[in-house]
Amino acid sequence: MAANMYRVGDYVYFENSSSNPLLIRRIEELNKTANGNVEAKVVCFYRRRDISSTLIALADKHARELEEEMENPEMVDLPEKQKHQLRHRELFLSRQLESLPATHIRGKCCVTLLNETEALKSYLDREDAFFYSLVYDPQQKTLLADKGEIRVGNKYQADITDLLQEGENDGRELEKLEEKVWDPNSSLTEKQIDQFLVVARSVGTFARALDCSSSVRQPSLHMSAAAASRDITLFHAMDTLHATGYDMTRAIAALVPQGGPVLCRDEMEEWSASEANLFEEALEKYGKDFTDIQQDFLPWKSLTSIIEYYYMWKTTDRYVQQKRLKAAEAESKLKQVYIPNYNKPNPNQLSNNVKTTLVNGAAGAGTPGAPGSAQTPGLGRACESCYTSSSYQWYSWGPPNMQCRLCASCWTYWKKYGGLKMPTRLDGERPGPNRNNMSPHSLPPRHSGSPKFAVKTRQAFYLQTTGLTRMARRLCQDIIKPRYLARHPYLPVNTAAIKAECALRLPDRPKKPLPLKPVERKPLESVVRYLEAHPRPAKPDPPARGGTISTGSLTPIKSSPILNNGSPTILGKRTYEQHNGLDSSKSKALTPQWDIMAKRVSEVGRPLASRQDEVHELD
Repeated sequence: MAANMYRVGDYVYFENSSSNPLLIRRIEELNKTANGNVEAKVVCFYRRRDISSTLIALADKHARELEEEMENPEMVDLPEKQKHQLRHRELFLSRQLESLPATHIRGKCCVTLLNETEALKSYLDREDAFFYSLVYDPQQKTLLADKGEIRVGNKYQADITDLLQEGENDGRELEKLEEKVWDPNSSLTEKQIDQFLVVARSVGTFARALDCSSSVRQPSLHMSAAAASRDITLFHAMDTLHATGYDMTRAIAALVPQGGPVLCRDEMEEWSASEANLFEEALEKYGKDFTDIQQDFLPWKSLTSIIEYYYMWKTTDRYVQQKRLKAAEAESKLKQVYIPNYNKPNPNQLSNNVKTTLVNGAAGAGTPGAPGSAQTPGLGRACESCYTSSSYQWYSWGPPNMQCRLCASCWTYWKKYGGLKMPTRLDGERPGPNRNNMSPHSLPPRHSGSPKFAVKTRQAFYLQTTGLTRMARRLCQDIIKPRYLARHPYLPVNTAAIKAECALRLPDRPKKPLPLKPVERKPLESVVRYLEAHPRPAKPDPPARGGTISTGSLTPIKSSPILNNGSPTILGKRTYEQHNGLDSSKSKALTPQWDIMAKRVSEVGRPLASRQDEVHELD
């Protein structure tokens, strides 16, 4: 019951896609909509996979600097697998708020600011534990260090000097270390000091009446008196009293010099009404992040002025009213919500009972297949993360055409942490191809969803098909559809259904299969010795240009025609005599071609041995 109760401030998983990793959010508000549903106003956290590669490089640089500051060799000693998994635990805080249905909550998690005194490996030892140290701005696409980091460590501790012994002198210059601004052992009594402070407030009220800008901001007497009673007036009065040596006469004279009464105003009086409204709006958005308030809302104000105004603003009635209003709104809002466990099956689950009509080879057969002929897509493939081949449940992962899958444990890791358990580019972490998990085409399966890495076999192989397979290609072309498969190489082929259909279509055959004719293959050494003893005959020299006729063609149509001077034309054009069929041209140009043709035809009829002897004689 308590595990399913979600309250404001909890870090939770949200699911927005059945195949993508879960979102990590922090609940800020729980609101009930008009139709009765519950919506959660949440703060967004981003993973490394959600930001650009440029920002990831900045995050890695920040992590290296943090390691150098901590002087902790823990990250260096961690194996690559744990470093890979530790990157999945890093998040990036953002100021972005969004509203999501509370029914999409899928569980709780823990997100903490990275503590320098805590070991990074402890996050791997805890389930659903994440950390962050940088703030990500989705609009500006920037990464900034979180201003709210906990300053814990040796470098943040004060250096305490040794205790001075009796009679030992302090060698430090005390004037540079501190300054005395008030003496409690003065000759004045508490009553005299209070009377002087009343005079200082009266002078301050009169000074505001003389000042035109103050009379506009405090048009009434009681507003001027209230402004004159603030701490800035009292601090000035006490400093004046200390500067005059606690002489009341000289101190009163210093409050009203020759030019007129002294007017002391603090940040509450210096700020206009529009600036105060901007500050309240910025405080609502950024909280006490005064640097962002100055940068985005009040760039003309100094950081000291903004901080001083904040603590003065907390003493006003405006702050009290807003605090009461927020308390009333919080009372009307939901404090917690109960979300039952989500038990619906994931669409990415791979069922073990796949209809045969969905597998190529069974559609249109019209005959019942053999038992177990239906195959699960990707059957025989190992898990893309841990490489196991046995799991009580499988999930499809990655692009559909890759047909990759994850086991139940790795699927849960993928949904929670947004990555695979094993690194994808480490030779020492990835095992070689498993011969027991070959694909149906005798190729090693891919071990990652990315096409950048694939295990390749080191030994060459060839596929030898049987006679039944060759006959099945002929008889079952309407089922196999080879042209369609050639354009869709990733579709699975139901070999069992094709085999059953081929058995039905084949004529009666002997029950005993015909033995294959053994083929004796000579060893490579004998082949090499034979080639050395019988080298290839040297090619004859190419005919000289214009002297003879090319004999590379067996037909006179493809031979180049001969001009009167015996040289072939560039474009194969015939002469005037050849075009008109005169006897002179025929006897000069065509007679050598027909002689060559007759010689070639006669050589075809000669025995092979005589031609080989002729070749050896030429050698």
